[in-house]
Amino acid sequence: MMAGSGEHFKALVRSHGSGDDDAFYSVALQVAAQAARRGHHNLATDLKAAVDNSRVERPQKVTSIAQPRGDLSDLVIASHPVVGLKELVLPDDLATQVRRILNEQRQRKQLLDYGFEPAHRILFEGPPGTGKTMTAAVLAQELSLPLMTIRLDSLMSKFMGETASKLRVIFEAVTDQRGVYLFDEFDALGGDRSGNDVGEARRILNSFLVFLENSSAESLVVAATNHRSILDKALFRRFDMVLNYSLPDTQQAAAVMRGRLGSLAKGVRWMSLEDEMFGLSHADLVRAAESAAKSAILAGSPGVTLDDIRDALMSRQAASLGR
Repeated sequence: MMAGSGEHFKALVRSHGSGDDDAFYSVALQVAAQAARRGHHNLATDLKAAVDNSRVERPQKVTSIAQPRGDLSDLVIASHPVVGLKELVLPDDLATQVRRILNEQRQRKQLLDYGFEPAHRILFEGPPGTGKTMTAAVLAQELSLPLMTIRLDSLMSKFMGETASKLRVIFEAVTDQRGVYLFDEFDALGGDRSGNDVGEARRILNSFLVFLENSSAESLVVAATNHRSILDKALFRRFDMVLNYSLPDTQQAAAVMRGRLGSLAKGVRWMSLEDEMFGLSHADLVRAAESAAKSAILAGSPGVTLDDIRDALMSRQAASLGR
């Protein structure tokens, strides 16, 4: 005869599906207790031992990606990035700010014990392709948290009530499920617009500001924008930190390309490519590196040549002028 009731088994499935280990173990121990009451002592002992062993084997809990459900499933795309801090090429001052965010999050309990919240409302601003989205992915990976990217196309509605209710769903998830919540291309929501929709835009923005102001420190809320100039000034004081991104200089550009090419780039004189790299974003440089690598591989070469890289960079320069 089965020791656990139907309700117990349903609770086990629900807690497993949501990634809630504590709830899962609690229900498992309830099943073990019920088994003991029914005289199934061996089963009860085995269940309790399995729970104890599992807890010992998994001392560090890594947040699993519980796929968004219900209303949230239409508003958020969940992922678990694999890109780490070592792969993020940023100016020293910006890299220091990113490490500060990570340090505060890793010691969040100590800060909270003293009545201080870790930085958890972050704004990234700067030109396209300069590493804003990648930084959000790095924060998620380094903190073993899911990256929850907000789908602004699903969030925005011509009806204020609908947008506000959707924002409420997202910020409730910020409290309930620890993660990095990314509002990419945030200017679509936070822009200081003019025209016939200014009243509606203002109400949506005010609603966001209220939710942001009261957002839980359990998660990080990250907003990224390419257009700082159009953002409402009321936004900036609501964020704990504002990180300003810019196009890479020559050394950073070379580091980006070296990181993507790896061993294929041995012996490349990067400083001779300064003019070709100038003005390109991180994303442009990565694509140029990938193009040069494919040219070398298809030609059967053990590595990329200076001409491979120069041709790829000039192609990206032409493409950027056409944007």
